[in-house]
Parts: sequence; structure tokens; C-alpha cells
Amino acid sequence: MWIEILLLSKLAREPLHGYELRKSVEASTGRTLSNNSLYPTLRRFVDAGAVSRSAEEQEAKPPRHVYTITDVGRELLHDMLADFPADLALNDTEFVARVGNFGWLREEEQKRVLEVRELALTAERERLARLAAEQADPWSRAVLHQVCRTFDTERHWLSALKTHGPEPRSDA
Repeated sequence: MWIEILLLSKLAREPLHGYELRKSVEASTGRTLSNNSLYPTLRRFVDAGAVSRSAEEQEAKPPRHVYTITDVGRELLHDMLADFPADLALNDTEFVARVGNFGWLREEEQKRVLEVRELALTAERERLARLAAEQADPWSRAVLHQVCRTFDTERHWLSALKTHGPEPRSDA
């Protein structure tokens, strides 16, 4: 679902053609987005009425398609951002796609997404801590303890986000 969220959020800012859209998603995530993921998703959005597609003429080239989000698409984007099911809560990519677009959500919706993530991290940390305590192999135990520490760090960050919001921008 993260691809859908990112595509709609980019289109919510401005109409783009496919290549621009792909490059924008890649620039904001560092992940490669293949045309095999991009264009079928855009087709589904067009079919659902979430995105409109228009042809833009180019000199001596075939027309390129420009995609524009619709009101249906804005509503869909909002719903996808606000709905963070527990079964996706440990998926880093799904979580980051939502947090990176929190500007589209109300504060209480943002906090709900953060709470779902925090509950999942807490439960997974407890599970891994139990496994670490039972682990005879010191290397496996060390890995499990490190993963628990990363969960603790993120839970601290989540708490700060819920309390204070994002850190102010620093251009240092």
C-alpha cells in the first residue's frame, strides 16, 4: 500500500507525468520504483476515479500522459493514511510512508497511527526479549538485544512525536 500512498501524495501536490512521478517517489524514498509497479497502479487509480489522465502533446514525440488527483483520490489518500491496520504496523515502509505524509491528517489521526506502531513495537520487543533470554548462542542473543535496543529508540521517538510533533527544521 505504501506505493499507492506515495503516488497519491505526490499527485496531491501537483499533476505529474509518469516519469516525473516515478523520479519524485524515488527521490523522496531512496527506493527504485519500477514501471511495472507504477503504471498498473496508475491505471487502477484512473479506473477507480481517484486520478485523471490527460494527454500532453510534445513536439515530434508521442503525447505523454499527465496524471492529476481527483477529489475521490484525495479522500482515498486520506483514508489510506489514517487507516494503519495492526497487521502492517511492523512494516517499516508502510509506517514511514504514512508518517512522511502526516500533513494530510488531523492530529488525532496522526496519534492513532503512532499508537498502533508503538503497540506493535512493544509487543515485538517483549517477544524478542523472551527469545533472547532463552537463547544459548551468544551471537544470536547479541542480535536480539540489538534489535530490542532499536525498538526502544524508535519507541522514544514515537513518544516525542506524539508529545511535540516533528523536530523543527535545521539547515546545519
